Amino acid sequence: MTQPQSQENASREIDTLGGGAIEWDSAPSESGTIGVEVIQTMVGRLPNAPGVYRMMNRQGDVLYVGKARSLKKRVANYAQGRGHSNRIARMIRETASMEFVVTRTETEALLLEANLIKRLRPRFNVLLRDDKSFPYILLTGDHPAPGIFKHRGARTRKGDYFGPFASAGAVGRTINALQRAFLLRTCTDSVYESRTRPCLLYQIKRCSGPCTGEIGTQDYARLVAEAKAFLSGRSSKVKADIAAAMQEAAEALDFERAAVYRDRLAALSHVQAHQGINPQSIEEADVFAIHQEGGQSCIQVFFFRTGQNWGNRAYFPKADPALGPAEVLGAFLAQFYDDKPCPRTILLSHPVEEQALLAEALSTRAGHKVQVQVPQRGEKKDLAGHALQNAREALARRLAETSSQARLLEGFAQTFGLESVPRRIEVYDNSHIMGTNAVGAMIVAGPEGFAKNQYRKFNIRSTDIAPGDDFGMMREVMQRRFSRLLKEEGLPENGRDGEEKDTLPAWPDVILIDGGQGQMSAVRQILCDLGIAEAVTAIGIAKGPDRDAGRERFFMEGRQPFSLPVRDPVLYFVQRLRDEAHRFAIGSHRARRKKEMVKNPLDEIAGIGPGRKRALLHHFGTAKAVSRAGIEDLMAVDGISESIARQIYNHFHEGG
Repeated sequence: MTQPQSQENASREIDTLGGGAIEWDSAPSESGTIGVEVIQTMVGRLPNAPGVYRMMNRQGDVLYVGKARSLKKRVANYAQGRGHSNRIARMIRETASMEFVVTRTETEALLLEANLIKRLRPRFNVLLRDDKSFPYILLTGDHPAPGIFKHRGARTRKGDYFGPFASAGAVGRTINALQRAFLLRTCTDSVYESRTRPCLLYQIKRCSGPCTGEIGTQDYARLVAEAKAFLSGRSSKVKADIAAAMQEAAEALDFERAAVYRDRLAALSHVQAHQGINPQSIEEADVFAIHQEGGQSCIQVFFFRTGQNWGNRAYFPKADPALGPAEVLGAFLAQFYDDKPCPRTILLSHPVEEQALLAEALSTRAGHKVQVQVPQRGEKKDLAGHALQNAREALARRLAETSSQARLLEGFAQTFGLESVPRRIEVYDNSHIMGTNAVGAMIVAGPEGFAKNQYRKFNIRSTDIAPGDDFGMMREVMQRRFSRLLKEEGLPENGRDGEEKDTLPAWPDVILIDGGQGQMSAVRQILCDLGIAEAVTAIGIAKGPDRDAGRERFFMEGRQPFSLPVRDPVLYFVQRLRDEAHRFAIGSHRARRKKEMVKNPLDEIAGIGPGRKRALLHHFGTAKAVSRAGIEDLMAVDGISESIARQIYNHFHEGG
């Protein structure tokens, strides 16, 4: 039996974990059968072995991914159809089919479960949101004069990596301070090789100038070793050595050299001050604390490496409000370390389900022993308590922001006469210069503010639109956006009924257009042509006289144009939406214009790839010279045949 693509991916994932034989059991539902009946038909065929199961609805969407010590017992529990929470009961009712993979151990099942949850993002699982990679500091090891850089992604370059840091800003501040402390270069290798005199960083005492020999190789290597020692946790020794050198220079009356050491000490103190609390008894650990309130969860993570605090970050995982801290935190941890290096110690504010199994799974993935602890006393307990306090404060801020956003959306609905509070607002704007490099932009806002992962840009393609025709541009944007939405999601009536209230729907409730009556006429025509004019509320925003903020006019179907009071909170809200759309449109336009500015005319010729383009430029020097060349001249270039030469010539000579 041919495995579905998702099954093949899962097979590869379990193989990377050292899994043995993989057994797949895919059981689609019979026509019309759904819920407990579907699950009951599978119990007899399942082994009493560990593994991972997936529950799907009729459309094939994965509802839930779970792991089990015994697949047979776990599925039999679902098949009973009683004694379940509302969340599980709803999940069972929607289940139309299930898929299974058998693993050798429960540890492998836990790791595979985390992989699949992150990839498939099932609706009923705890989901880690905003899972960006963490930045590191890289001290390169493949150059005679190592540099210090911010690094994200795979560790393919030779060198020493220090981190993780909670944010790119934390890395940038630390590197800036380390530049002052150790005078290491931050230029690329190509810039380093091309220097003939020291750069500005050398002049302002942020680099020792190894590129032009301002410092000897051995002396620079000593600075690199000091930086490595400091980042490895031996900061006290490094500071003591620098303080001794400063004292020695002062006693020798070499006050200029003593001042350099003084500035380096001050920079090191600045680094440590920004790191906040630095534990005395912990060399390497991550600290997790969870706080739940108002149906939401906040998990605060602190990173400690080499005895130093490298910052913290707050996460707000998507989870059913009925789940307790043990379930949410345990599911979060398994996903968190799916693509990140794991420290030797993990400290928690609350115990998690199957804590020993989680520690074993993380140890397997990391290749070294990982301890998962809930500290009861001492400095470790203080660190967990500090993280918990930060989790409480972060969640309080988020609840306040969400509440404010909810009030604004309610006010928006009342002001514009909507039947219900909008869950998805889309705002559209165009940007161009005299019609060139025209770009349409769409931003999205919902109950949690701006949803930047939903933003879209539209490069205007139509050749029939006159330069500067904003109405034509908006028609193209609307046509492309909603034609695709209809194709992918169907009519909005079909797409909204089954959606969770805390998810952002695919269809907008409201679209805001930056423009007046003319723009609105173009938009309404497209919505009517697509048959969705009644499903989406369109509102136009025209700038007031002299483009004054606060004097905007609003245009809606069935209402006379109107304005809002200058200090109306809803007006401020709409202005913020419009300004964000304008910012995104201008940024997209500038990016396209920059790309066009560096575009080579040879890129437009079919059959001219990088190799032939390189050969032509080496032979003629510039693309302009290529455009003036005759067919015989073009044929003199390596790799250019007569047919290709004629094609190039005809491209630049319409009558050729």
